[in-house]
Amino acid sequence: MRKLLLAASAIALIPAAADRAIAHDSDRFVVNRDAVVHFATLPDGVRFPEGIATNPHNGDIFVGTFDFSSANKAVRFTREGRVSAIKDFGGTPLLGLGFDARQRKLYILNFGASKLQRMPASFDASTPVEDVATFPAIGQPADRSVANPDGSSDTIKFGSNHFPAPNAMTFTRSGSLYVSDSFQGAIFRIDNVATCTTPCSPLLVAQDPLLATAGFPPFGANGLALNADESALFIANTGDNRVLKMDLTARTISVFAESVHGADGIVADDSGRLWVAANQGDEIVALNEIGRVVARLGEFQGIARDGGPIGLLFPASPLIIGDWIYVTNLALPLTGSPAEWETEVTRWTISRVKMPRR
Repeated sequence: MRKLLLAASAIALIPAAADRAIAHDSDRFVVNRDAVVHFATLPDGVRFPEGIATNPHNGDIFVGTFDFSSANKAVRFTREGRVSAIKDFGGTPLLGLGFDARQRKLYILNFGASKLQRMPASFDASTPVEDVATFPAIGQPADRSVANPDGSSDTIKFGSNHFPAPNAMTFTRSGSLYVSDSFQGAIFRIDNVATCTTPCSPLLVAQDPLLATAGFPPFGANGLALNADESALFIANTGDNRVLKMDLTARTISVFAESVHGADGIVADDSGRLWVAANQGDEIVALNEIGRVVARLGEFQGIARDGGPIGLLFPASPLIIGDWIYVTNLALPLTGSPAEWETEVTRWTISRVKMPRR
């Protein structure tokens, strides 16, 4: 009996954080709710960070804002998290960002203007922004039939009044750019995006009912990531809580993973894992090569005294630099209800999370 009591006492002395971090066999499943550390805070009055990109030449990190009530900004941070430049985009909200290392230019998906834009990575407040392409209105995708357990089915009809909504982007090694359209349920591609004659022409790769949503948040096709040999494109569907997989040869789309709560931005690491920002789950989820969840990192842990979130709150876009995942805390109140913690945020942040080894 005494031995049992001593063992119980020893277990009780293990720190709570360590216990949470090693909740499962780390070779098979990792849970670390305390993995998140603060990286940077946006300047006063700059709200709702969404897209994120980096310049690998000097470690700069770029963030764009998704704000419908105040002026939107592209902010450049140093690798240490200090603000070094701000470019004003006015009232048009921004979503996905991407960096072209060959041109050393920052690409911006201007959601409000339905455009792809770019500017030099060394931008300042006076740097002109170049329009690269405008995304066309193509209407709604086809109806989606959803099977029920009793053998019946329901039909989802998507509205026809959706404007082009470019959301996320990913570059191919050859210099083409894939772009998701959240409202029209579509994937576009712009070939040779660095050298095409502007305005460049987006090519429709796919429009599919699986790329649209009738769920919440009301964004369909969102984050994008290519696999290592660029034979498949992974696509987050936020409102459906799914990650999809498109075979780029056959142009077929299938469900790769279910129940990723608010699947938003996605990024692939060198070992083939997909890291997904689950914006409604306030966590980062890792999927292995068969779509199984193998890690859950971070959580929301309250509001700090300075008005910023502790941990993750509506994480939107992940970015891998070395062994770290950098992620924007969008902290966007979607309903305006006081029940949403996002309504209490007064300072907006970028976090980073250490990736567990595979």
